[in-house]
Parts: sequence; C-alpha cells; structure tokens
Amino acid sequence: MSLHGKVAIVTGGNSGIGQAIVLALAEAGANVVIDYVCNPEATEALEKQVAALGDKAIGVEADVSKVADLERLVKAGVDAFGRVDVMVNNAGIETRTSVLDTTEDLYGKVLDINLKSAFFGTQLAAKQMIAQGGGGRIINITSVHEDWPMPGNTPYCLSKGGMRMLTRTAGVELAPHGVTVVGVGPGAVDTPINKATVADPTKLKTLDAAIPIGRLAEPKEIADVVAFLASDEASYITATTVFVDGGIMQSSPGL
Repeated sequence: MSLHGKVAIVTGGNSGIGQAIVLALAEAGANVVIDYVCNPEATEALEKQVAALGDKAIGVEADVSKVADLERLVKAGVDAFGRVDVMVNNAGIETRTSVLDTTEDLYGKVLDINLKSAFFGTQLAAKQMIAQGGGGRIINITSVHEDWPMPGNTPYCLSKGGMRMLTRTAGVELAPHGVTVVGVGPGAVDTPINKATVADPTKLKTLDAAIPIGRLAEPKEIADVVAFLASDEASYITATTVFVDGGIMQSSPGL
C-alpha cells in the first residue's frame, strides 16, 4: 500500500484522530496539508514528524465552518504540492446537549463544524480532483452515531447522520469522475474527547465491558483504515461507511 506522490488534506489534523491520520498518510508516502484552528505548536511538531518520515507537510490555520477558509485550505494544497488527491473531513466537535437543552448557537456550531465543513470540503476537493484529472479519495470521519442514537448528544448525532447521507449521495454523484467518497465510523477511541472517561476507572470499566473487543481503540487503529481507503487498494469502495468500533454497535446483553 503506497501513497507516494499523493497529496492529502486533513481537517482538524493536529490532535486526536486527525493527528494519527496525518502520520498514517505520511507513513504511506503522502505529502499532507494539516488544517488547524488552535495550538500551532502542535502543528509545527507534527510537521517535523512528517519530515522525519521523508515526506512534506504544511500547517494551514483555517476555520472549516467557513467556506472561504476551506477554499484557502484546498488552494494551499495545490500551491504547495500541485494537486489534491485525498481529502479527509475529520474536524468535529460535540456539545453533549439534548434536544431539550440545545440552544440555537450550540446547534449551529456543531452542524457548521461537523456537517457544513464536510459538505463543502467534499465539494471543493471534488472540483479540484475533477479539474486536475486522475480521480481522488474523499474520506469523511463520522461515528457509530451516524446510525446509533446517543441520548444527550443530539446535535452531534444529527451531524453524523447528515455525514452518512453526504457520503452515500456524493459517492454516487462523483463515481463517474473517479472520485470515491467513504465514511469511517469510529466507536470509542482513546483521544482527548474521552479524557474524562479514561481517567475514571469505573466509567472506563463500564465502557470497556460494552465493547466486544474489550477496550477503546487507539487513534492509529482508525488512521490505518483511513490510509487504506486513501490507497489504490480501496478503489472499489464508495458511498458507504466502514465502522471501526470493536463491535460496539453489535453488542447485546444476551437477554
């Protein structure tokens, strides 16, 4: 599996799953554009890690909830490396609010960062891929909650459900152009977003017990799937989601 000569953009790329994706793509030989909105020091450190692997990376500060910033992000990839072959729509947030207590501002923030960014990230990347020729890969980092309710986190689930249909519909629309669109749906992952759970032995034990494999995923386990989907070996996969969840969506109390 090789991504040598390929150029990838990863939104939300300087921490958590995004950081692991940047490294996995670089390990496979891709040059990477790292989108971030905070902690430039982490981005600089990640650029050095990519360089140590023999590849190139640039950090671009861009708010992916704004189309103008997404345009600038894609342009940065083309200006630096000549093309864009892989777009990973990874940036996301959650508010842990229910349908009863979500404000308009919170709703807009989650949907803009999670879903609007993925929609226009897909659109802009696809236009560039079509213009340059040779097809491309668009990978949407969604969640088991695109399909699996999470009471108390309604806007997040709604945004991921929207990504599900974005992936399926755009995958069908873009297939004639050689551009595939695939979702990756993680379950519970050991990232900063789950820091409170990991730090609480009781909560962690309960969560681990709900996962058939018996533990949270490491970010690299998600990233390695993304790297595969970005490769030529995944050329026949589109308009669907690959769940990387340790079996949690299929878990049952056995009653």
